[in-house]
This record gives sequence, C-alpha cells and structure tokens, in this order.
Amino acid sequence: MNMVFVLVLLSLVLAGVAVWALFWAINKNQFDDLDSPAYSILDDDNEPHKRSPEKSEDKGQS
Repeated sequence: MNMVFVLVLLSLVLAGVAVWALFWAINKNQFDDLDSPAYSILDDDNEPHKRSPEKSEDKGQS
C-alpha cells in the first residue's frame, strides 16, 4: 500500500512538471508560428551543391 502512495505522488509531480513546461513554452512564444517551418522544405536552393574535386586521378601518376 505504501508503494501506491509513492506512485501517486510521483505521478502528481510529473504532471506538475508537464503543466509547468507547457506554460513555459507558451510564455516563450514557442507556438506562435507553426506553419512556416513546414513550408521551408519546399523552398528551392538557388545554388547547387558544390562537390569537392576528387584527387583519384593524381594518385596513380608520378
């Protein structure tokens, strides 16, 4: 029966931490813009990926 009290107190503490984290995130404006980051994957990159020059041609030649 003592373990039940420990588990109830632990669950209440964890619930309190979760509620505190929610209010902290709301006060720090974490939920202001939820749509823009989803659209950033659709943006095209203007400059192509640069490849480093391969030096495999220089290795076999003296």
